[in-house]
Amino acid sequence: MLEALKEKVCRANLDLVRHGLVIFTWGNVSAIDRASGLVVIKPSGVSYDHMKPSDMVVVDLDGRIVEGELNPSSDTPTHLVLYKAFPNIGGVVHTHSTYATAWAQAGVDIPSLGTTHADYFHGDIPCTRNMKKAEVFGEYEKETGNVIVERFRQLSPDDTPAVLVRNHGPFTWGTDADNAVHNAVVLEEVAKMASIAVKINTSVKLNGIYITNFAPTMNKLLIEKHYSRKHGPNAYYGQKKK
Repeated sequence: MLEALKEKVCRANLDLVRHGLVIFTWGNVSAIDRASGLVVIKPSGVSYDHMKPSDMVVVDLDGRIVEGELNPSSDTPTHLVLYKAFPNIGGVVHTHSTYATAWAQAGVDIPSLGTTHADYFHGDIPCTRNMKKAEVFGEYEKETGNVIVERFRQLSPDDTPAVLVRNHGPFTWGTDADNAVHNAVVLEEVAKMASIAVKINTSVKLNGIYITNFAPTMNKLLIEKHYSRKHGPNAYYGQKKK
């Protein structure tokens, strides 16, 4: 089922490694077949070193596994929310690439400071709000998608195919998996450029305040949530032992 799309999604996931956007298993790529409404996505916690197309998991837009022996990415609900909300996208990427994630941890939009940024993103790269307790301890990954969609109520996801999830990391999307990866590569580069620029010129304002006065804090709820996703009796990241 969807063998060609599995090949494409697997290759796109491996491209994240090739472009230096992920280490270990810190990232995922998916793609949707709009005709069938089915999504192909990377399995959860599987090493890129051994990943193959047959490992890819097929799910429907409600998250039910249609084909695959492995658990889909723990971020699958986020991807599905985006596919439902943004009808023109065909692929979604999530990474923890260094510079883009640093901006997400700072909790501010990446300002559009130059033409490289403007070539790809129409305006600042938006950062989502802090998630509420009920969102973090409810359907967390689905709610992550919802706060992204909320942030884009006055923005075009087609014109700005990227977002920073506050305290978490970046998501990008595109017409297909390859295009979404391309946008992730560009996002990381413009995040790096912006990081350097605001160090050179401290008069640059971020969300209305000067960078020299900026003191980010981490959402404590997310500290607990992300630790417990991988550790402890209720961990659900990766493949459970049978």
